Amino acid sequence: MTAERVASEAPADVRVQECLDAAVAYLRSLQHEDGWWKGDLATNVTMDAEDLMLRHFLGVSTAQTDAETARWIRSQQRDDGTWATFPGGPGDLSTTVESWVALRMAGDDPKAAHLASAAEFIRSAGGVEKARVFTHIWLALFGLWEWDDCPDLPPELIFLPSWAPLNVYNWACWARQTIVPLTIVSAHRPVHPVGFTVAELRSGAVAAPYAPVWKLDGAFQRLDVLLNAYTRWGPRGPLKWLRRLAMRRATEWIVARQEADGGWGGIQPPWVYSLIALRLMEYPIDHPVLAAGLRGLEGFTVHAETADGPVRWLEACQSPVWDTGLAVGALLDAGVPGDDETVLKATDWLLTEQIDAPGDWQVRRPDLVSGGWAFEFANDGYPDTDDTAEIVLALRRVVHPEPDRLRGALDDAVAWTTGMQSADGGWGAFDADNTDTTPLKLPFCDFGAVIDPPSADVTAHVVEMLAAEGKSSSAECRRGVEWLLDSQEADGSWFGRWGTNHVYGTGAVVPALVAVGMPADDPVIQRAVRWVEAHQNDDGGWGEDLRSYVDPAWVGRGDSTPSQTAWALLTLLAAEADGVAVQRGLAYLVETQRPDGGWDEHRYTGTGFPGDFYIGYHLYRIVFPIWALGRYLR
Repeated sequence: MTAERVASEAPADVRVQECLDAAVAYLRSLQHEDGWWKGDLATNVTMDAEDLMLRHFLGVSTAQTDAETARWIRSQQRDDGTWATFPGGPGDLSTTVESWVALRMAGDDPKAAHLASAAEFIRSAGGVEKARVFTHIWLALFGLWEWDDCPDLPPELIFLPSWAPLNVYNWACWARQTIVPLTIVSAHRPVHPVGFTVAELRSGAVAAPYAPVWKLDGAFQRLDVLLNAYTRWGPRGPLKWLRRLAMRRATEWIVARQEADGGWGGIQPPWVYSLIALRLMEYPIDHPVLAAGLRGLEGFTVHAETADGPVRWLEACQSPVWDTGLAVGALLDAGVPGDDETVLKATDWLLTEQIDAPGDWQVRRPDLVSGGWAFEFANDGYPDTDDTAEIVLALRRVVHPEPDRLRGALDDAVAWTTGMQSADGGWGAFDADNTDTTPLKLPFCDFGAVIDPPSADVTAHVVEMLAAEGKSSSAECRRGVEWLLDSQEADGSWFGRWGTNHVYGTGAVVPALVAVGMPADDPVIQRAVRWVEAHQNDDGGWGEDLRSYVDPAWVGRGDSTPSQTAWALLTLLAAEADGVAVQRGLAYLVETQRPDGGWDEHRYTGTGFPGDFYIGYHLYRIVFPIWALGRYLR
């Protein structure tokens, strides 16, 4: 569809309404009988390769799980022999290494074409030597890599007080829950040999030289040499009591944080490493803690039938609370009444999910009373401000038969979220003031975000919530607005931490600034509008490739997607920019809608770790277009 055709065939409001009605009906059909929504959460086959390796390490693999997982991994390999971290992305070295190893464990012939082509790519990309630290740790578990060549993580870290550098609470919640069990794994250095090597994956590449000793990362590299030596010899000497005590304390820390579903943090990395760590601490495989953990993983497993046979793949996380909050907000923006049965059912479910339990966030905010929502079915220790802000924005518009109950829950949530503001005025997702960058310099930290500083998208959602609650003039809201103004990019956009990327960040910030009273013709907002309009695609939609996190040439550029088109429209509609760009965006959504009322979205638009780990939220493609269409018609 050319730009001229889209502009001349802008959909009449009646077509937009028909599109919206179909989408609302489709969203209603996806609601679970208990009131929640949950779309599949797709990531990459690293999850599945590590699930297969975990089961081999624990001795719980079966021929069936191996075959179904291997079939899925093979199905995701691209024609060039690689596996990527997102659809359409470049081949990823570490993902390809882990997939190759998992398929070898499942019995695939290394001379088979698919493994031979993968090995060729691995060697050309620098070999297994250049894989990330996590990959080297997995290889070391099976004798395919030397533990001495992995960064050492001493369990004595558990003794560091909360004011000390590198204490576990200076890491983001997802990182600390991964680091603590890995300190036990690092101390034990287990090896479960397999009947093959990775010799054909080596390129002969030499390790990069250390950074200068006067730089922090260089100092840590040299400290790691000493820590490795201590792990080899120290626990046999007079300090062995300290190592044993540290591992026991770390074990207690892990067990105390197991969630009701058997997992840790509701996400894959701390879950699998906690299972390995507890097994190394001589917990039997049928121990209630381990048994619950393994059962819980089954709840994260998606089974499907394909032409080649049954497959199984693992969700890295699940997002029912987030999805349900977004769905309620979308329905209300679409004009669904606040006392609609679908809305009330979802509201009642969300009220049962509100968290009143303590959590690690209290290390920085010890006097703050709990009242937030988490992302998952079971993650009571780690509510987050982003979910909580969006749920408040939705539920405050619900006409509930028990208004006092609802209002009390919202007041608790607003108080908790406000209290999680960081000292700089912004909001991180899970912790306050989680901004110490020292962990980033450790040799271990070559993958993913390990701290949780404030971000524009989260801060914007909280600011918008405070404005809706009549708190625009509060000191906390004003400081949040100042943080947002200071973080605007030179081109007029905002960076998106949890969604891709500047289209998402800008789509969050502009509605928030308008909500607190900033006029649509303010230069700050107009710069954002110009940026959005300048990045519209010829088909009328918007898209931003995930490579924008590492390559500025991709900022604002990519194949059009329904969710990103909706985010762009939310920016323009908040800024009262009802022009050609809006009409072309609406036309894109109307023309690409499926007969069942949904949309297809072949690109990932969610972000786990910028630059490293990405997410395809299957519900984004429906809830955000409903928001945009509803706000346009409203």
